[in-house]
Amino acid sequence: MSQEINKKLFQDRKRTNILSSPEQKFISYLVPRIPNWISSDGLTAIGLFGSLMILGSFLLAEYVSRPLLLIGILGFFVQWFGDSLDGRIAFYRNKSRKWYGFALDIVMDWISTVMIGLGYVFYAPGDFKYTGFALVALYGWAMIISQLRYRITDKYTIDAGLLGPTEIRVIICVVLLAEVLFPFSINYLVILICVALFVINLVDTKNLLHLGDLKDWEEKKKKQVIADEREG
Repeated sequence: MSQEINKKLFQDRKRTNILSSPEQKFISYLVPRIPNWISSDGLTAIGLFGSLMILGSFLLAEYVSRPLLLIGILGFFVQWFGDSLDGRIAFYRNKSRKWYGFALDIVMDWISTVMIGLGYVFYAPGDFKYTGFALVALYGWAMIISQLRYRITDKYTIDAGLLGPTEIRVIICVVLLAEVLFPFSINYLVILICVALFVINLVDTKNLLHLGDLKDWEEKKKKQVIADEREG
């Protein structure tokens, strides 16, 4: 039964991230247990609240006490819960709205990314604030690549190879924990994350352009075949 649920919930997308197998099993376990009064839009709102918790954790850490950054780890779990289950619950209840859900998901992801980056900007000292801007810009670049890949291939994927949103959440949670244990380490770890995202985006952009080039040649061949048939 659980395998049937898992197949139904994830038939619309291919996942390549490291945690895809345990994550999908956990989601398949949770979805049938979500109360009927919680809608897919309600889960989206829960995910957004998680992002607010992360933003708030940075503000509390800056103006009250650094250990309050740990609230952000809980916030990432709440965000994952809402973001991962909103679309899946719609599939499970046969109430999915493909383009509505797609548009809402992209907008909420961007708002959440800006909130997290803004939180770090408030928390970071001096010139390290610029890395918060860089982090948001680089993640935005990754989102654009994802949408363009979907447009070119008609296959939607949210992962960059072995890394997906879940892995990024886990990495940032580790960074928050490290900051509480080793103050100011977050500033250098965020720089490393930015460098890694930059390299990943460059590779993905190269692959994206290759896919675009292949599609251009396919369309040219189709047009040529149609033209030859008309002439024949």
